[in-house]
Amino acid sequence: MKEPDPELKASADEREERPDFDALTPPEAVARGDRTRDDFFDAALELDAPTTVGDVAERAGHGVDAAREYLEWFERIGIVRRVTESPATYERNREYLIWRRVQRLRERYDTAELVDSLEAETDRDEAFSEAFDAADPNEVSIAAHASATDRSVEDVWEDVSAWKTVRDRIALLERALATAPGDTADGRSAV
Repeated sequence: MKEPDPELKASADEREERPDFDALTPPEAVARGDRTRDDFFDAALELDAPTTVGDVAERAGHGVDAAREYLEWFERIGIVRRVTESPATYERNREYLIWRRVQRLRERYDTAELVDSLEAETDRDEAFSEAFDAADPNEVSIAAHASATDRSVEDVWEDVSAWKTVRDRIALLERALATAPGDTADGRSAV
């Protein structure tokens, strides 16, 4: 084995000193450096209302300059929208998120699987509609239904929320099928 250069070796005095591990950068901070984009992406996905660059930087745990650069980049590719100019505020682009979810459905499932899922969700939608005697989950009065059926408000709220989720899934599946390739053999290869 080759000996290291003398200037790279610790002197006798240096060998007696114990390393100050507390002065070193914590491992999680070192690893975090590679995740800057993900930190800003996660922060951008949480922007339900117009948010300043400084607030986004704080949510992501990074500096304002980096936040400004990432937000401008995210705006160019459609992840966020700039709402105001001065101060610059951003909010997530819900349409982008829907588009991304549709793309993932198309990547993961072929057309036949999407059709099967749509049929299953449609059956669940009809079951909820019959159970609540309503055409739409937004028509259900949670408190009134709980009182009329002797169920807890929480149970009814959970069912209505599940029904709304079913409706969201149906909309996503229909969009995925509307944009799916004509070949039913394997939709995954088309993306």
